[in-house]
Amino acid sequence: MRMRRKARLEERLAGCVDSGKLIILNCEDRNFVTSVIEKEYLDFETLFGNKNPVVMEIGAGKGQFACELAKRSPDINVLAVERTSNVIVDAAEKAIAADIPNLILLRCDAEYLEKFIPTHSIDKLYLNFSCPFPKKSYAAHRLTHRKFLRIYERLLKPGAEIHQKTDNRPFFQFSLEEFSECGYTLKNISLDLHADDYKDNIVTEYEKRFSDMGMPIYRLEAYIKN
Repeated sequence: MRMRRKARLEERLAGCVDSGKLIILNCEDRNFVTSVIEKEYLDFETLFGNKNPVVMEIGAGKGQFACELAKRSPDINVLAVERTSNVIVDAAEKAIAADIPNLILLRCDAEYLEKFIPTHSIDKLYLNFSCPFPKKSYAAHRLTHRKFLRIYERLLKPGAEIHQKTDNRPFFQFSLEEFSECGYTLKNISLDLHADDYKDNIVTEYEKRFSDMGMPIYRLEAYIKN
């Protein structure tokens, strides 16, 4: 079901942009191969006012994970990426209300991130409950498809980790295969995260819903050896 467009959406987005908490990144060229050739890199030191490590979440939804991560870890900077205006406005307003200085949200499609994010500048990447796109014909849209994994490799610092969580077992199996095919090393694989009692877990909106329904949460960490 398509989400109903929020009231005063453009006005609310503009307010979030004016606050400095939300950056809207657009590409006139919608070909993700050619559009990223000419770079428009963000200056992290200027944005955050410090030189702390930068971590990124792609598919931030309403921002619960990114907000909690930034609050727990004031010594890192968090970039929360979400493509949908109707969703990211909630995350941005949440971040503004909580006055979290080390969190900035980006409205951007993942395909175009390497136009704006400097090469080998991200210390860790989170993929939380990405859309599984269950139809085989839509596999290239999955955020763990090799098309995206190659982009992440260029964005991440050497040896930096990708942390993925999902409730969808077929999507998790697909992710395991894609990571392996692209040369990533896998570790800390869990087929039931809550049963494994992972201590540093931050529960997202989707995660709580699925866990309350008795569904297992799948998790992995992936990195490319130096």
